[in-house]
This record gives sequence, structure tokens and C-alpha cells, in this order.
Amino acid sequence: MLLVKRVLTFFGRSVDEGFLILRPQSELALELERIMEPRFIGSGHWSNAPMYRVIMSLIRKRPRDLVKLLSLAARHAREDKSTLIRTPHLEASFEEYSQGRIQDTINEFRSELPSIDRLVLNMKPNKRERTAKAGYVYTTDALLKKIENITQGGESFKFSSGRQASPKELAAFLYKINFLTARKETTEGIVRKYFEENRYLSNQLADFGFDWEIHPAYRWALQPESVERELYSLLHLSVDDVR
Repeated sequence: MLLVKRVLTFFGRSVDEGFLILRPQSELALELERIMEPRFIGSGHWSNAPMYRVIMSLIRKRPRDLVKLLSLAARHAREDKSTLIRTPHLEASFEEYSQGRIQDTINEFRSELPSIDRLVLNMKPNKRERTAKAGYVYTTDALLKKIENITQGGESFKFSSGRQASPKELAAFLYKINFLTARKETTEGIVRKYFEENRYLSNQLADFGFDWEIHPAYRWALQPESVERELYSLLHLSVDDVR
């Protein structure tokens, strides 16, 4: 809604926020066709997907993420002398956008976990996980094992208070800062939940039928050597963004 409001205002149209709030995402997206092509011409799960679903799946439900991503894409569109943001302009923005989200997260939460950079950067898929096309989605047990392996590779992680952090506490921390999202496969598609929406999920990493997934916003920074086609084949867009 934020983006639609900004576009309508730019073109001099009146804005009724109450009306916009009641409209589904698919209808709001029609207002964006003056600034971007309606479909993402990609591959894998992204092939011919509505552009708004791609954008909504890449931001962490934060307005500043939306501004960052589209500002980068608009810059590439301008360099290309295009009047619309097109698929190549977004693709050219993904790595820089992802690197920025990693750095923002480290800067924002270093005061709580001084070694956050070591934790976050070591969550990247290892060779075995990449071979198995895994490394971004974890069961609770697999997530805790991944973090345990990271802690064994260096000094123990401590919160700013000096208290040592257990793997469960580190996993809950990664969910709290939206590095991880809760993920469930349904017959309709992938449902993702953020900490602000379901805080109880991080309570001792209880099993409520959800797995854990590294948020799409971070993946290009964690695996820059990967070809984009591989990421497109592994990353499902969110079904909860269809509405």
C-alpha cells in the first residue's frame, strides 16, 4: 500500500488510505504498472510471477527495504533509459540490496550480540548443503545442529551482558531479528511468519509445525558465487503475499 500511495501521489491523484487498505495486493499491483512491468520474466519458481509477489517476498515487511530495493532498480532502469522497472533492473539490484540488508542487520543488533557478524555470515550453505540443494531451509533439529557447528568453529557466542548464548537462544535471536522466518508448506503454497506476527514460535524453538528459513533478502550476500538460476529454483515466493 505504501508504494501505491507514493505512486498515486506522484502522478497527482487523490489517495484514500481507507480504500487502499481494503483492497487485495493483486488489485493494488495494477496501480504499479505505470512504473514497472507486471510480471517477473525469470526462471524456476519466479517464472512469470507477478512482480509485486517478487518484491514482497524480498522485503522483510519493512518500508525501508521496499525503498532500498526499488531505488536500486530505478537507478538501473534510468541507466538503461527505460521508463519502466523491468526484470533485468531488479536482477541487477539483488546482490547490492542483499549486502545492504546484511550490513544493516549487523549494525542494528551488534549491541545485543557483539559477534553477530560471525553468526550471520557463517549461516551460508556449506559445500555439502549446496550439493544437496539445501542450506536455506531447516527443521528445528537441523537448525540447532547448524548453529552448534558454527559455535564449535571459534569462540563461544556471548550476549552483550557477557552471558554465553546456547544454540537455542541463538536460533531464537536470528528469528527475532528477521534473519530467519518461520516457514510452512501448505496445499496453497509457502506460508511465512515473522517474529512480530508469531512470537510464540521462538519460545524454546517449540515445534508448531513450522520449519525455519533464511530470509530471501540475505541470500545473494551469503552466496554471491551462486548463479541466480540456482536461487530461483530453490526460493518459493510466499503464498501469503497473494492477497
